[in-house]
Amino acid sequence: MARPIVGIIANDYIIGEDYPAYACGKMNTQAIGGLADCIPLMIPADPNYVTVSDLLQSCDGFLFTGGRPNVHPSEYGEEETKAHGDFDRCRDEITLPLIRACVERGQPFFAICRGFQEVNVAMGGSLYPEIRELQGRMNHRMPPDGTLEEKFALRHPVHFKQGGVFEKVVGKQEVMTNTLHGQGIKEPGPRIVIDGIADDGTPEALFIKDAKGFSLAVQWHPEYNAATDPVSRPLFAHFGDAVREWVASKQA
Repeated sequence: MARPIVGIIANDYIIGEDYPAYACGKMNTQAIGGLADCIPLMIPADPNYVTVSDLLQSCDGFLFTGGRPNVHPSEYGEEETKAHGDFDRCRDEITLPLIRACVERGQPFFAICRGFQEVNVAMGGSLYPEIRELQGRMNHRMPPDGTLEEKFALRHPVHFKQGGVFEKVVGKQEVMTNTLHGQGIKEPGPRIVIDGIADDGTPEALFIKDAKGFSLAVQWHPEYNAATDPVSRPLFAHFGDAVREWVASKQA
């Protein structure tokens, strides 16, 4: 029997000086193919080529990846400023309605970094454009210099709610994570449950209240060294199990 398919949302890049491409990090495909034990399928997040309906029918689950461009503030009722950085309006047009459709259908998804922020916005929440400018917050951005290992190094603890979803999945109430983001949750959407926070109060883990299927999202990057990371392994393994359960429910 074929393994289930997980659509991995790709980002729009320019390779070199002028070669346009869609891409996602190999660490995403390795985590889905190896730890979740699903077929990783890269998805160009562009409404000119795919529709939400196409994706729901073609894929069994979705990984909403990180990415440099941010969700456009008009999606949560705010004006664009310099602090909001770059945008990818095509990705917004695909991912936000896709997340809402997955929640409605019970189709599983796992969201990372920008994906974490997309889930909040899709469900009616808002974002801070630059959390390091908030009083009492640390700089969560990726270090500008250094090796890949240094950029993805574990930098701060995340505290899960006692008895919450993430503690049950990971088996710990406190974990160490990397941090490579500039924006963060301002107001959680009505159904967003913040289940993990950093020491400075920044939301780091969430799920959707009363969602029919797997709907976990994290602000850090669990795909890095996922095979050897004690936090990442159970997250991707549980996601893979949820995708297989979704496939079995459709067949039944």
